Amino acid sequence: MPDDNVIRAENLSVQYKTRAGWVSAVDDVSLEIRRGEILGLVGESGCGKSTLGKALMRLIRHPARITNGHIWFQGIDLMTLSDNEMRQFRGRNIGMIFQDPMTSLNPIQRVVEHLIETIRTHEPAVSDEDAHARAADLVDRLGISANRLDDYPHQLSGGMRQRVMISLALALNADLIIADEATTSLDVIVEAQFVELLQQLCRDLDLAILMITHNIGLVAEVADRVAVMYAGRMAEMGSACDVFKEPLHPYTQGLLKAVPNIHLEEDELYKMEGSPPDLVSPPPACRFHPRCPHMMPVCSKVQPDFETARGDHRTACWLYQDVPAEYQDVREGSKA
Repeated sequence: MPDDNVIRAENLSVQYKTRAGWVSAVDDVSLEIRRGEILGLVGESGCGKSTLGKALMRLIRHPARITNGHIWFQGIDLMTLSDNEMRQFRGRNIGMIFQDPMTSLNPIQRVVEHLIETIRTHEPAVSDEDAHARAADLVDRLGISANRLDDYPHQLSGGMRQRVMISLALALNADLIIADEATTSLDVIVEAQFVELLQQLCRDLDLAILMITHNIGLVAEVADRVAVMYAGRMAEMGSACDVFKEPLHPYTQGLLKAVPNIHLEEDELYKMEGSPPDLVSPPPACRFHPRCPHMMPVCSKVQPDFETARGDHRTACWLYQDVPAEYQDVREGSKA
């Protein structure tokens, strides 16, 4: 594993059990997150973004299961750790910022109690006094006055509660922070402050950050690289500049066209045809082919690999790969 990779998932698959049987919520996904970068993970609701984030922390619980793959964290395969070893690993090495801090924070615990509990659970040798001092220093770095440590979550604003969640994620100097739709409940001003804070922490502490969101504009503003998921699979990944300047996958192209833009010349906002598939019975091969304007016969027969198309820009699309011989004539005719 390259030294600058904090975490790398290889061929990761997650299934959920439903009345109709096991459903693949994440299907053969590979990605890496490097030190000092923000990777934006985007896609429509239900595409598997949050499930992937939880899988990286091995927070998948019944009725779900990780069925395949490896999760390499700085040379350690997290899939080989026991549940107890993984509990010790979380927090200390990987922190998570959840979507709604009000449902993640204990309403009957003061802010300082959340932080002290986190610190002493993983570092039992630390005294309450030292843990309190670390908590005060941490919230101060995040712009919260130390005199708010004795407040309960309901006494804080939404932005301050989100900063408390960040402080919990950073309390043990984690190398990777997973922010799962962390700005959804914030107004635009607080969201801007939150995003600026994440960027600053990434630079100052050399963190790796996975930002899971459906907000394309937010990703364009803060992410170094972008990963696009569709129906449980990775559709495209590359630098933010490459993905937004020249998106390769037709799904990514559709997502970007659907983003409101004051410079659009069209009278109406673009709307992608169709809807995401039901993962109980997904389309065969490329799952986007029923909605794809460039669909070829091969797209419904053979799943394209997720591979490099140009430079560090990867995609899973037959438009950029060698089509099997029996479909080549068809492809050439469609291009003409």
